[in-house]
Amino acid sequence: MRFIKTIAVAAALQTLAFAPTFAGENLDAIKAAGVFKIGTEGTYAPFTFHDASNKLVGFDVEIGEAVAAKLGVKAEFVEGKWDGLIAGLDANRYDAVINQVGITEARKEKYDFSDPYIVSKAVLVVKEGNEDIKSFEDLRGKKSAQSLSSNFGKIAEAAGAELVGTDGFDQSIQLVLTGRADATINDSLSFLDFKKQKPDAPVKIAAEKAEADASGIIVRKGDAELVTAINQALTDIKADGTYKAIADKYFGQDVSK
Repeated sequence: MRFIKTIAVAAALQTLAFAPTFAGENLDAIKAAGVFKIGTEGTYAPFTFHDASNKLVGFDVEIGEAVAAKLGVKAEFVEGKWDGLIAGLDANRYDAVINQVGITEARKEKYDFSDPYIVSKAVLVVKEGNEDIKSFEDLRGKKSAQSLSSNFGKIAEAAGAELVGTDGFDQSIQLVLTGRADATINDSLSFLDFKKQKPDAPVKIAAEKAEADASGIIVRKGDAELVTAINQALTDIKADGTYKAIADKYFGQDVSK
């Protein structure tokens, strides 16, 4: 009898653990705490990285701070590697991830997204002098340096490339420069920023995807109030010029469309 009761209690606890939050619960908790916890890499310039003084900076970081301010709270960043970053939402490590997370149908099945706050294109980057790779189709049988669970990694894999796992853009570029990888598929804006910082680096864009990809702020599924509040914050920072100032600082242009 005791064994049966134990099973019943365990089942009840498991049900509670996986029960969806009540509407508005996450937003209420954020406002009560006065903190909007944001997961990010911290190794993906110019979006989220550490400057010379080791301060966390970047486009996504400033967008997160601006959104938090509109919510009436402060932004608190929790850094982690890309491959486990989104999973950190499931573990309640933070309230959202702001890290150039592409809005995909597969992700939307499990998580909720804000409206897109930035768009970019996937580009195929190779070392200067490489004439073997001129298109994405040329990646078949070649080594491509990628964050394994990223959208770019999936593009490379679909093209038939052998993936060489990395922690992010900087490491991927270094593997291409040193010849340990033939190419990397990455974000066009990241590449342009890299070339702005290191104009003499011998890498080039061999090909570019025609369609643009949109990224959004990703949160746990089931709290429409939090998504609505984030979307309103994004609308407000675009209306008051905050978004433009951040975009101009990092890219010299509006990157929202």
